[in-house]
Amino acid sequence: MTRAERGGIFLRFLFLLFFLAFLAFIYVVRRPLLRLAGQLWVVDEPAEHADVIVVLGGDNFVADRAAHAAELYRAGLAPQVVASGRMLRPYAGISEMTAHDLESRGVPAASIVKFSHRAANTREEAEALAGLVANRGWKRVLVVTSNYHARRTRFIFGRIFGPGVTVRVSAAHDSEFDPSRWWESRLGAKLFFNEVLGYAVAWRELRDKPHAAGGATYFFLTPEHSHRSPFAIAGFLRPCPRVSVWKHPSCAGICSFTGPTPVYYSPQSTVLSGPL
Repeated sequence: MTRAERGGIFLRFLFLLFFLAFLAFIYVVRRPLLRLAGQLWVVDEPAEHADVIVVLGGDNFVADRAAHAAELYRAGLAPQVVASGRMLRPYAGISEMTAHDLESRGVPAASIVKFSHRAANTREEAEALAGLVANRGWKRVLVVTSNYHARRTRFIFGRIFGPGVTVRVSAAHDSEFDPSRWWESRLGAKLFFNEVLGYAVAWRELRDKPHAAGGATYFFLTPEHSHRSPFAIAGFLRPCPRVSVWKHPSCAGICSFTGPTPVYYSPQSTVLSGPL
């Protein structure tokens, strides 16, 4: 064996030793690293007085988001709470369940705005909520979501909402996700990796869209119209052509007009979303 061959074997052996030492080091400090990774997603901005508190859909079984929003409401941080949620059926959805959770925790029904939508992800929900906020003239919005979902929420809402609206995110404690021990449960690990993937997708979709308004068009219709009378548009974000053919099932549930764009009804307002 030549000297060069012996030197090559020695270098490979030395590299192997360093590699094993590195793996041993990672194993020793794995818990602090995993804890840091879990805490990275938690963003809890100081709660300030706002025009409205918005509870995002997707609450857990024990309604931690609704409980946190109710605490903020009882503390006098906002006069109204929006119960945002996806439609599950034409006659029911997440927003109704969230409203029930809020009422059971001391928020008066008159202070709850039910907001139903068909959003498939946080970005679409933010776009729908941007229209509601613009129509109501709210300028300060306090968004309540789960602790693990807070960083992605702040990123998305910061780019969807217009510069005239101040958005703060208040993270609710989530009984299904402990940032300091998330890897010890299957559900905790699932939530963590779902959030990693979700943030990556949101960043890819919105990285070139700094603090711009949502791309969909939203119209708000007063709820007192029946299916026999034409709708009167109470407010909208930009000019639109008149729509003459509508369906409206007696102000309860979901309605739609002839075309591909979905329309949603809540007792406070009906939101028509989608490009024209």
